[in-house]
Amino acid sequence: MGNIAPALLEDLRKVLGETGLIEAAFAGPADSEGWIARPASTEEVAATMKLCHDAGQPVIPIGGRTGLVQALSRTGHELGLSLERMRAVEEIDPTSRTMTVQAGVPLQIAQEIAEEHGLMFPLDLGARGTATIGGNIATNAGGNRVLRWGMTRDMVIALEAVLADGTILPLQGKALKNNTGYDLKHLLIGSEGTLGIVTRAILRVRPKPKSENCAFVAIPNFETLTKFLSYMEGQSSGSLSSFEVLWSDYYEFITGDMTPHNPPIAYGQAYYVLVETMGADPKKDATDFEELLGEAFEQELIADAVIAKSESERHALWHIRDDVLQLWQLSPLFTFDVSLAIAQMDNYTSEIKRRFDETFDNPQVMIFGHLGDGNLHVIVAPGDKGLDTHHMVEEIIYDAIRSRNGSVSAEHGIGLEKKGYLSYSRNADEIALMRKIKQAFDPKGILNPGKIFDVD
Repeated sequence: MGNIAPALLEDLRKVLGETGLIEAAFAGPADSEGWIARPASTEEVAATMKLCHDAGQPVIPIGGRTGLVQALSRTGHELGLSLERMRAVEEIDPTSRTMTVQAGVPLQIAQEIAEEHGLMFPLDLGARGTATIGGNIATNAGGNRVLRWGMTRDMVIALEAVLADGTILPLQGKALKNNTGYDLKHLLIGSEGTLGIVTRAILRVRPKPKSENCAFVAIPNFETLTKFLSYMEGQSSGSLSSFEVLWSDYYEFITGDMTPHNPPIAYGQAYYVLVETMGADPKKDATDFEELLGEAFEQELIADAVIAKSESERHALWHIRDDVLQLWQLSPLFTFDVSLAIAQMDNYTSEIKRRFDETFDNPQVMIFGHLGDGNLHVIVAPGDKGLDTHHMVEEIIYDAIRSRNGSVSAEHGIGLEKKGYLSYSRNADEIALMRKIKQAFDPKGILNPGKIFDVD
C-alpha cells in the first residue's frame, strides 16, 4: 500500500471540512499515527467511503480505542475513520423500550441517559467510560451482565451501517420480531469493522431495577463453586444478574499492597465471587438476598461473605473486579479472553498453570471471569522478556483451549492479535465461508484489511 494520495486527502477535506481530517494516533502508540477522517453524520461516512472505495484506499474504523486484539493496528497506510463526532442519543422511547443512538456514543453515556428515563441499558464493562456503542457492536461485547441479559447482539434491534462502497444500509424499525429474509445486522455485529461501519443503532433497554443487592463470597473449591452458581441461578427467581469469579491469585494481587483496594474477605480460599441480583422490591429483595446467602452458608456452599450495605460499598466491591489496569505493574503482561464449558475450566486452568511453571522461572497467572457464560480472562506475567515469550505464552493458552473445543475469543474479537489462532476454534469450511461473506460485502478488501483473516 502506498501513502494516501494527496488528491484523495483534498477530496476528503471538501466532504469533511478542515476539522474533519486530522493526523493523530489510531490507538495510542506513536507508530500508529496517520490520517483520521472524523465524519459528523452518516452521509459524511458514506461520502468518505465512496471516495476511498473509488481510490482503493483502505480504511480502519475507530471507536473508543479500548480494544485488546490490535483491531486498530495499521498494516500499511490505512485511513482511520473515527465516529467520535457522532455522539448523539437521538431518542428514548419508554413505550417501545428502545434507545436510538449514533455509534460514537460512549457506553456510560447511554447507560446514564437510559437511567434518567427510568430505564436501563444492561450492557456493562470496565471500559464503560471510553468504549463506544459502535465499538461494542463491532466486537459483540459481553461484559458483567451476560448471565441475565446476554451479549450486545441480544440488545440490538436495528442497525444503520455504511458499506465499503458508501452504500447506506438504512435503520429498520423498532419491532423486536422481523423474520424478513437474512438478518444482516447479525453479520455486522461482531465483524470488527471488516464488513461495514455501524453509524446508528436502535438498542433494547429495560425497566430500571429498583433494587441491587451485591456481595463478595469466598468458596473453597471448584466443585463447590459450580454448585453455588447452580444454587443462585435456581433460587434467585431470575434476579441473578452477575456472577463474577476471581481466582485467589488475582484476588490477592488486586487487594494487596500494590493496589489501593482492601480485601473485603480474608485470604485463604480458592475462589472469590462477586454476586449480584437486581429486582423490583428493595426491602423484600434485600431480605431474600441475605437469606439466600445464609442458606448457602448452611449448605457449605460458601465459606464467608460480605454484603454491600450502601451504594458506595457496592461500587467499592465492583472496583475490585474492574480495576484490571493495576495488573500492568507486572509487565511484561499478556491478556487473554477465552471460553469453554464450565465443567472443563478447573482442569484447563490447572493445565496452563502447570505448563507455565514448567516453561518459565517465576510466572504469575491471574484468572477471573464471568463463569456463568463460560468466559475466562487469563492474565499472564511470565517474568521473561525474550523475543519468543509472547508466542510461547499464546501456544500454552490456545493449545489447551483447542483440545477442549473452546473459543480463543469469548468477547474481545480476533483483530491481528488472534488471527493466527482462528483455526483453533473454526474449521477450514467455516473460515472459507467467512471469506466469501467478506468478499460479498467488501470486494476490494478495503475495510479493516488484514483483521480476522487475510483476504486474497
